Amino acid sequence: MRQNFPLLPLLEIKEMKIDKSTRHSKITGDFAENLILYWLSKYGFECSIVDHTGIDIIAKNPHSHELMGISVKGRSRNIGTEGSYLSLPNDNFKKAKKACDAFGCVPYFAIVVDENSKIEVFITSMKHLLELFPMGAKVSAWKMNERWKKHYLSDPEIMTFDFTYQTTRWWK
Repeated sequence: MRQNFPLLPLLEIKEMKIDKSTRHSKITGDFAENLILYWLSKYGFECSIVDHTGIDIIAKNPHSHELMGISVKGRSRNIGTEGSYLSLPNDNFKKAKKACDAFGCVPYFAIVVDENSKIEVFITSMKHLLELFPMGAKVSAWKMNERWKKHYLSDPEIMTFDFTYQTTRWWK
């Protein structure tokens, strides 16, 4: 027997204050790594999470046959911080290069940003990332404004995918 439930107004998440858990940064990083791993695997890359300083994933590109050492950087943006750049400390590049030298792979970075009900992903070589955004005094700044996101979509050296999501019902 089918039950009829009254329609309830949807909770406006954008107006709701979101208090992230104390472990949210760690969980965001784990989610980002597994999302990249899943997407690579889905498209035929042999890949694995590695617990090594400097890189998070080793993957064999079935198209270029390149062995990739991927450092994954994930961010979960709060309302009001959308479009802000992603800060990549300079030592991340040194660590990625050292790990890739040890494993005989090419250093790559995967950027995963959750903001405005959208998860956006960008994968590029460390070499290309540093051509776009050279190291400053302390960091390289991966830009996330609309102008740069349009550039990433047209740049053949940056692989991209994204998800748009909606939280339709949640606790008040």
